[in-house]
Amino acid sequence: MISAPIIVDPTPIRRIGKIPVRNLWLLMLYASDLYRYLGSKRVEVEDNPEEIAELVAEVLCHQVEQRLMRNLSFGYNKRFDAINRVRGRVDMLITERNRLLDKGKVFCSFDELTINTPRNRYVREALEQLQKLNIKGSLIRRCRTLAMSLGRLGVSQGKPERYNSRSERFGRHDHEDQVMVAVADLVFSLALPTEEDGQLYLSAPDKKNEWLRKLFEKAVAGFYAVALDKNEWGVSAGKQFNWQVSNKTAGIEAILPGMKTDIIIDRRKTGDRLVIDTKFNAITTSGNFRENSLRSGYIYQMYAYLRSQEAPDNPQSLSTTGLLLHPAIDCMVNEMVEIQGHRIYFCTVDLGESSAVVRRQLLNILFKCFNLDPSLMDTV
Repeated sequence: MISAPIIVDPTPIRRIGKIPVRNLWLLMLYASDLYRYLGSKRVEVEDNPEEIAELVAEVLCHQVEQRLMRNLSFGYNKRFDAINRVRGRVDMLITERNRLLDKGKVFCSFDELTINTPRNRYVREALEQLQKLNIKGSLIRRCRTLAMSLGRLGVSQGKPERYNSRSERFGRHDHEDQVMVAVADLVFSLALPTEEDGQLYLSAPDKKNEWLRKLFEKAVAGFYAVALDKNEWGVSAGKQFNWQVSNKTAGIEAILPGMKTDIIIDRRKTGDRLVIDTKFNAITTSGNFRENSLRSGYIYQMYAYLRSQEAPDNPQSLSTTGLLLHPAIDCMVNEMVEIQGHRIYFCTVDLGESSAVVRRQLLNILFKCFNLDPSLMDTV
């Protein structure tokens, strides 16, 4: 049953097509796609530390953890020192003045490869700043642990003087630092760009339909990846499914289409699995015999995902849950049907709401799909 129309505040909400989207940058933040801009326009900023601080802390911690897993990027720092061999350029004036040659040394200026770069110090200082804010204790401990990890690797404390993240240049080897630095910028400003006109000039995000569809998919995957405890949950995006083929002809592999899901969430404790398929359009359409009808093609697709992965030796595969997730248009939908042992949910999330409400809606959908107590949401 479709619920009552969405009740929103009187603030005008921008629409992309028919879909209300309050802040496209929020999706870009979760999708780690902050740098995909085209053009330039004046925008307003959303200054709301109470809800943005925890949001930014979650994403920054996730980005730093990912970089630590793959190793932080190195850089060159200019060093001036008296050393016992020639390196870089020799400063003869200082060398003679201090009679360094008598001590077997020369004064040199040279570039030194180090992990203690201004970029990494900037990120560590952002983690230190987050610990001083009014955010939940688990996030403070997470920020402290990551800051200490950076310290043990040789990244010193303190915000680098005259550091400007906008002047940074990223190459192929360190392009993953882009989002980490962008989120650190948000920590120091505690502001997100909005869709409203304002006085600040920023690049405007592309709004082509295909990119928006992929952005919504990546944002949902990114949200669950940063919001859920990695020890209890496993989140994977773009996983390829294989057909359980028992017999085949020689040429079938060349023409048999594959199956690729948007998002899979596993609960490690129980082995339960949720398969999510995101769509950036209305969840219902007009049917032949009714005004509103779920899109049959999407149901067939989800049914194929769930039934094709059943295995007698894996009892959980016989009851895998599916979720078709759409943005809300004019009304919220939260329905479920069970087909041959598999529950399939049809849900919407209201992107016209604030970041805190969007977060709560996504967590509420997850808890419903896994039959968890909603009161536990506050612990996530």
